[in-house]
Amino acid sequence: MEQSVEQKLDYLLNLQKIDSSMDEIKKVRGDLPEEVRDIEDEIAGFNTRIKNYETEITEFEENIAAMKNGIKDSEKLIKKYDDQQQNVRNNREFDAISKEMELQTLEIQLSDKKIKESQYRIELKRKEIEFTKSLLDTRTKDLESKRQELNVIISEGEDEINKLMKLRDTAGAKLDERLLNSYNKLRNNFRNGLAVVMVKRDACGGCFNFVPPQRQAEIKERKKIIVCEHCGRILAGVESNMAPEVVAKRSSLLKELRDV
Repeated sequence: MEQSVEQKLDYLLNLQKIDSSMDEIKKVRGDLPEEVRDIEDEIAGFNTRIKNYETEITEFEENIAAMKNGIKDSEKLIKKYDDQQQNVRNNREFDAISKEMELQTLEIQLSDKKIKESQYRIELKRKEIEFTKSLLDTRTKDLESKRQELNVIISEGEDEINKLMKLRDTAGAKLDERLLNSYNKLRNNFRNGLAVVMVKRDACGGCFNFVPPQRQAEIKERKKIIVCEHCGRILAGVESNMAPEVVAKRSSLLKELRDV
């Protein structure tokens, strides 16, 4: 059976009320979910930093080992050259061997210097690791505390959310897919999740921009789906500008007049 525009608007309003109720429950969680995600990202960053420091330390240690092997090789060459100097035949050979020995001695000195620099950097990296691990421990405790707090809040509203989700599925099934998709898209466009609103005090209930009287008259007729020309929200009806007690009194007087 073809749905009337009025039925569609009622279904949309009902769906919006259900979603708004769920939004209110989720609001109780406040910024906790975002805080938990931020701490998780921070912890992941600390772990990556520690891993990088450890990789750098390994590279420094490998370089130190290579330089120590180089020093041993240089020492062997110096000993070999020293033995050769004992058997030189002229000053030119002696000078040539002396230069080789001097070169190897410089290589040893340079390697010693680089080893000390690498050891100093290793020490700095280890201190950085120690400091980062202390931050990691602190933030891990913070994360556990925030997760527990969030789990308590979630568990308290979980039953209500589940009930509302079932109601939402039922309400959504009454709308055609195209209209439901448009509604969901609108909800995602606004931080407050309001896709369907009423006109209140001559203004859109979503963006609060003025809605002209002629437009309000069309909305009241509910013969077509009308959206706010400013924000694009669906305008499902027009609420009376009169106070509730005035509306009730007016209705009572009208009823009395009809009964006369």
